[in-house]
Amino acid sequence: MSTRTSWADLAANSAAENATAGSSSANNGPVGTASAPPSRSTYVPPHLRNRPAVSDAPAPAYSGPVSNNDRPGYGGSRWSGGPRNDSGRSGYSGGGGGGRGGWGGGRSGGWDRGRDREVNPFADDDVTAEEAFTEQENSGINFDAYEDIPVETSGDNVPPPVNTFAEIDLGDALNQNIRRCKYVKPTPVQRHAIPISLGGRDLMACAQTGSGKTAAFCFPIISGIMRGESVQRPPRGARTVYPLALILSPTRELSMQIHEEARKFSYQTGVKVVVAYGGAPIHQQLRELERGVDILVATPGRLVDLLERARVSLQMIRYLALDEADRMLDMGFEPQIRKIVEQMDMPPPGERQTMLFSATFPKEIQRLASDFLANYIFLAVGRVGSSTDLIVQRVEFVHESDKRSHLMDLLHAQRANGTQGKQALTLVFVETKKGADSLEHWLCMNGFPATTIHGDRTQQVG
Repeated sequence: MSTRTSWADLAANSAAENATAGSSSANNGPVGTASAPPSRSTYVPPHLRNRPAVSDAPAPAYSGPVSNNDRPGYGGSRWSGGPRNDSGRSGYSGGGGGGRGGWGGGRSGGWDRGRDREVNPFADDDVTAEEAFTEQENSGINFDAYEDIPVETSGDNVPPPVNTFAEIDLGDALNQNIRRCKYVKPTPVQRHAIPISLGGRDLMACAQTGSGKTAAFCFPIISGIMRGESVQRPPRGARTVYPLALILSPTRELSMQIHEEARKFSYQTGVKVVVAYGGAPIHQQLRELERGVDILVATPGRLVDLLERARVSLQMIRYLALDEADRMLDMGFEPQIRKIVEQMDMPPPGERQTMLFSATFPKEIQRLASDFLANYIFLAVGRVGSSTDLIVQRVEFVHESDKRSHLMDLLHAQRANGTQGKQALTLVFVETKKGADSLEHWLCMNGFPATTIHGDRTQQVG
């Protein structure tokens, strides 16, 4: 009497018979052999029925040598030792080698943690180092006018300025990111501020918006964290986080902008940058903080909230940067700023390095500088460019009924005379929100993609 056999055993026996007869393993179905057929039909699992013939079968996702293992589900190329398509990715070693369970023996401790899993902030815009140095980004700024911008410094033992980024030893990873950003020549504030900050000095800088301040304080902070001694901090997932650097800015838009730039500068350096600002759900920001933070970019109000919740501690702060400090004072943030810097657990001046950037230098900013900075260097940089030098201004009188047709003529002329391969951008100011919505609809109907910005629109990105 024959014993009952499970379908898995029958499928295994069928696969063994196919291998003995030299049949094609791609069919994965019952195939007749030279021996007598079995007394009962072999059960074939539903997912193996009606499989196409070898000539009709699509190419497998992974190509590798056929394994000698006869166990169903383990043969072929998927689990064999053949090459995988991801063997060239950083962080993986082909065939599972590398001495660390197939996760690549090239990874090391220290600031290299998590580098291979980091999202590339440059996306598809990443270029090689040679291409970056030979290609200058067109940002609308006259870079040739930099040499004519007046710069004044005052203080004891001011470090000399630099003329190129190659003269600054920021580390290989950060230098590579500078090339990816297509930074060819330092701006005046960068030429002077970066050597001062790398020398460990406190800095009070007066520079206009758009002069390159973000890179001027981000480069020294990232380089200093990379080169600094490792400190013992609570593990990731702890309720309270201990950042090493704090960057304060007045608005969430500026904080988001600084965060995006800092992520590019810190790519593949192991330095984690997190942003926290008001007007957005706090729970997602708390989850980002719990994943680890080295540089915290924040607005004063949201940071005070995090400090009062005991979710952030400032006792390990090494670097403090205040961007657009005069604007923060104009918005009434001085009590919050003083509470953050003077009344919390932040190290005092002299034990931390402080960089204060402002477009003006009123008495309130002078008081902040004297209270927050120690033996600082004062840097004053003139405005980058001028409207009279870089912008052609033309005034035309147009009747109300002819405004839209005249605007259409200007847009068609701009499209015809635009730079090859680049989209011409136009900013149109109107008097009312309703007028903005109406003009947006009219432009879209006439083949010019447009959008509006006004108080009734949400500020959500995307």
